[in-house]
Amino acid sequence: MLVYESKYGNALEIGHLIGGDENFDGKTLERHNPADRADLIARFPEASKETLRNAALAAQKAFQDWSRTPAPIRGAVLMNLAEVMAREKDTLVRLMVREVGKTFKEAGGDVQEAIDTAIFFASEGRRLYGQTVPSEMPNKELFTFRRPQGVVGMITAGNFPIAVPAWKLIPAILTGNTVVWKPSDDSPALSYVFVRLFEEAGLPPGVINLVFGKGKDSSGQWLVELMDEGVLNKFAFTGSTAVGRWIGEVAGRNLLRPTLELGGKNPLVVLRDSDLDLAVEGAWWSAFATGGQRCTSAGNIIVDAPIYDEFKKRFLEKTELTVVGNPIENPAVTYGPFMNKRMLEHWIEHYSWGVADGATLLFGKAQITGSNPYPHFKGDPDAGTFGWPTVWEARPGMKQFEQEIFGPTINLVRVDGVDEAIQAANAHGYGLSSSVYTNRRDWAYRFKNQIRAGMTSINNSTVGAEAHLPFGGIRGSGNGARESGIWVIEEYTYWQAVNEEYSGKLQLAQMDTDYSQAKAPTDWAKLLGS
Repeated sequence: MLVYESKYGNALEIGHLIGGDENFDGKTLERHNPADRADLIARFPEASKETLRNAALAAQKAFQDWSRTPAPIRGAVLMNLAEVMAREKDTLVRLMVREVGKTFKEAGGDVQEAIDTAIFFASEGRRLYGQTVPSEMPNKELFTFRRPQGVVGMITAGNFPIAVPAWKLIPAILTGNTVVWKPSDDSPALSYVFVRLFEEAGLPPGVINLVFGKGKDSSGQWLVELMDEGVLNKFAFTGSTAVGRWIGEVAGRNLLRPTLELGGKNPLVVLRDSDLDLAVEGAWWSAFATGGQRCTSAGNIIVDAPIYDEFKKRFLEKTELTVVGNPIENPAVTYGPFMNKRMLEHWIEHYSWGVADGATLLFGKAQITGSNPYPHFKGDPDAGTFGWPTVWEARPGMKQFEQEIFGPTINLVRVDGVDEAIQAANAHGYGLSSSVYTNRRDWAYRFKNQIRAGMTSINNSTVGAEAHLPFGGIRGSGNGARESGIWVIEEYTYWQAVNEEYSGKLQLAQMDTDYSQAKAPTDWAKLLGS
């Protein structure tokens, strides 16, 4: 690693971390602060398929010892990690603000989620329970054990550059697996520092192998293709639904069970009896936190007809006061830049969708620039990639109602009553997060039972997660796998059934079992004179 001075701090020149060694092989890529391109964050190499293969082989070698390390000892490494991360939290937060453009508040939550996850799973090292199962045969005992899958390939997104990798890395290594991790090319420096903190916490070399690169036609694609070579035993991915489908196909033909955490078009329903002030606050945060660059960001705000006009008025008033800008210089902004130019360009496309479908634009003018200024912007808009907070009136069937947009855009949708609200909330192909605002318990009950989503909030936003609660979706949002909490352990282990025979002879269950025989029936009706 080499260190250079940059605009808001130091820039790092870093390499892949494979088997404990740093490797600089590959074309050099750069990461700049998306809020200010003059701030270089990192130079890093693009891994070739051969480099990725070597990383997998290093992981296979490390697996031999790590999988046999007692689980409580593996958990102790995670407790060390929590302490190390807590010590370095402020440093990680500032680096995150520079590297991916999050606000300080959100970056702090991102890092704290990883600390919480490490603390939670540190103690799970003493609770990787199996079961003792009674046998139907004498002098025989049955047991179940959790076993690690082996080498896990991982690809993570850059919008949660510490929390989401922690959701995967921490349970994977706790359960005895080793990893080849390709992080987003939007967050190489954070990923490098994260792995170094694992090492500082006592993780042996080769347990986590870090490889850099882009996605399609680059390191990400080549890592997925390694499943066809038989060097990976499990794959975990966070990203788009389209890429997730492809990864699922590759995993399926290799009989691997992937963990796929994909996109969302999350509905937030506001019913006629709700607390409007609370609903507006939650809807605004769901729409614009992280500039809408969350898989759990609200996509459609579905509002009951009797309160629609008042909600619309209050929501637009709050939206028009949203502060956007460079968070490293202006910590009080609501959201900062798009993580990269590609995401900005994709987001701008949705303006043409709205026009084509006849949606009504209520607020927003696409990219914020010096020639297209936003009145509540802080900093130099031409130095980075920024978008206006954008609000549409839309309806089911429109492309922007059904497709994930991944940016600071929200649709207001008018419905009449709880039945129509639930129907609209399910009228898209995703199923990640959802929310309903109501003070009627029967309506809340109906919503949480009829919504087709992996997560539901009542009188709260669509965004947010806790380390001990399962996270994940259905339909286009995932394959049913869950991250966080004890449920994620199922993703990184398989069950081994063991039977131990003490009789000294071959006993055949079902065939040699000495089942008891029922006696001849008693005619109780006759006996009792009924």
